Amino acid sequence: MGSTGERELLAGLDPEQLAAVRAPRGPVCVLAGAGTGKTRTIVHRIAHLIHVGQVSPGQVLAVTFTARAAGELRTRLRALAVPAVQARTFHAAALRQLRYFWPRVVGGEPWRLIEAKLRLVGQAAHRVGAGTEVDVLRDLATEIEWAKASLIVPDDYVAAAQRANREPPAPAEQVARVYTAYESLKTKARTLDFDDLLLHTAAVLEEHSAVAEEFRDRYRCFVVDEFQDLTPLQQRVLDAWLGRRDDLTVVGDPNQTIYSFAGASARPLLDFTRRFPDATIVRLERDYRSTPEVVATANRVIAAARDRPAGSRLRLVGQRPSGPVPRFAEHEDEPAEAVAVAEQITELVASGTPLSEIAVLYRVNAQSEVYEQALATRNIPYLVRGGERFFARQEVRTALVALRRAAAEAPTGELPKVVRELLAPIGLTPDPPVGGAARERWESLLALVELAEELAGAVADADLAQFVVELELRAEAQHPPTVEGVTLASLHSAKGLEWDAVFLVGLVDGTLPIQHADGDDAAIEEERRLLYVGVTRAREHLSLSWALARTEGARRRRRRSRFLYGLLPDDHPAARVPDRGRAQRSACRVCGAPLTGTGPIKLGRCADCPADLDEELLDRLRDWRGERARALKVPAYVVFTDATLTAIAEQRPADAAGLVSISGIGAAKLDRFGAEVLALVARQTTGSEQSGSP
Repeated sequence: MGSTGERELLAGLDPEQLAAVRAPRGPVCVLAGAGTGKTRTIVHRIAHLIHVGQVSPGQVLAVTFTARAAGELRTRLRALAVPAVQARTFHAAALRQLRYFWPRVVGGEPWRLIEAKLRLVGQAAHRVGAGTEVDVLRDLATEIEWAKASLIVPDDYVAAAQRANREPPAPAEQVARVYTAYESLKTKARTLDFDDLLLHTAAVLEEHSAVAEEFRDRYRCFVVDEFQDLTPLQQRVLDAWLGRRDDLTVVGDPNQTIYSFAGASARPLLDFTRRFPDATIVRLERDYRSTPEVVATANRVIAAARDRPAGSRLRLVGQRPSGPVPRFAEHEDEPAEAVAVAEQITELVASGTPLSEIAVLYRVNAQSEVYEQALATRNIPYLVRGGERFFARQEVRTALVALRRAAAEAPTGELPKVVRELLAPIGLTPDPPVGGAARERWESLLALVELAEELAGAVADADLAQFVVELELRAEAQHPPTVEGVTLASLHSAKGLEWDAVFLVGLVDGTLPIQHADGDDAAIEEERRLLYVGVTRAREHLSLSWALARTEGARRRRRRSRFLYGLLPDDHPAARVPDRGRAQRSACRVCGAPLTGTGPIKLGRCADCPADLDEELLDRLRDWRGERARALKVPAYVVFTDATLTAIAEQRPADAAGLVSISGIGAAKLDRFGAEVLALVARQTTGSEQSGSP
């Protein structure tokens, strides 16, 4: 490349990205907030290490967690002229290694990989007398995957599940028997599941020194993306790859740890400097994705999180021009909420926002139906993420066959025009069909044309043969082009994606946070991080909404998500606390100003006025609330909300009158919990006075 090439490689990087890219070989930890350019930083670091001669392309192994992310890494590395770098998912890398070393360490043909384990789980469940309904089998398969990802063998499952507060789909002892039978059936059939790829790869490197030596001689530099999602099994594989070396770059964001239910943990990321005391630490906090208004909302969401290690507290700083303020909306019922979202989408499209740049995100997949109906009624095309894979669709497979056949004849002409002409007989008409399946097929074919336009713009003189190669690489990586339609997706499946406009819907307690998280502080915090992930998917337009009832005409029993307290503007209609038959505190107890909004009214002070919070008392109140909630078998917020506990810890009432003056505490809660709360406050106050200095 020469010095000019190096300048071009480093051009456009901000100071923190540049520090990460230029860091020497050895342990490097990049704490990268949402939208801060982590993928750009990763690929430029790899290219820079190669450019300055510290490592050769074939010695680098970059791993991430999804085929799409791995495909994105490969695409960007090719653009930086370092295509020989291996960029794969953990499972794809392990499969490649296992197939290579299998004849030497096992002998014979490699065992067959099963991509779907449900049939085998069903046989195992039937063998031990467990339920075999499809939903039960899916839950059993998920539980087996969690156990294997957590390095838990069948004999240890019962104790481990109890320690982890798992809620298995059947008695833990029965799940353990299903797990045992599943492993036995799998071994007898000489097959492997995806977790076995990692387990066997780690075992081969741990137990065969010659194999380990050959592997470590080949790969000397490792890069791990999304390090906050690492499972114990993946950590074991990474340790086996590294051996005693420390040439490791990790990138992650503890604020986006949302897969704990699957065994993932941010602990390896948080403890990186303990393992590698001399590691270089770089923090990326400049958010290039979202407007300052969206960034401010995201910061407020995560600022309320509990037990965040100080070193991991990333605070995003928006770099884009100012945009519209986020919208908050309360609706009578879910159909009304869906209709309102569809109407806003219509307005966005009319103002120039592409359909493919709009997403509706929800906590659970079952929430999608009402939005599908609302969009279909208005003839708005949509895609449900998690449905049939793009390259598995019949029209796409047919198109690939036609393009390959034509490429062999080397047609001439402008690439996009050639592709459009070849796809016309398959169904790419000049105008789109009205809707339904025909419209979906047309959109898929049009996406191929748009991909051809993208390649033609990026590669001079790109021809049909190159385009076919690009499609085959994307198909292998499951990296589909963008299809023109509104995306409907769960918050989990939206991780790593972004849109111009994002609608976060169904934000009610019991859904976000999900009901079964109540009583478990760690689970509640993971739900909060899910909301943070959702907010940070939006570039410009952000809408947060909830409905007070599920169906039209039903009783309004729902409450907006507790995570929204402190987010709604004080003058928003939904932020007002209704009069429930007794006077509300309406003036700040610090400055005397009138109070509006749920948060200030509950606390009895303006948000900006100084607080006299007794943190030790707040911790004791939370512990007490958890015990009472478990005893009563109700969600913790039913006893008292976080805001009410904070108000108690600030005001420290000495009697029933002081307690009932706090918003959220009426006669019923005073009778049920008053004596216990006042005793806790008195005990804490007395203890503080006795421990004070003379």
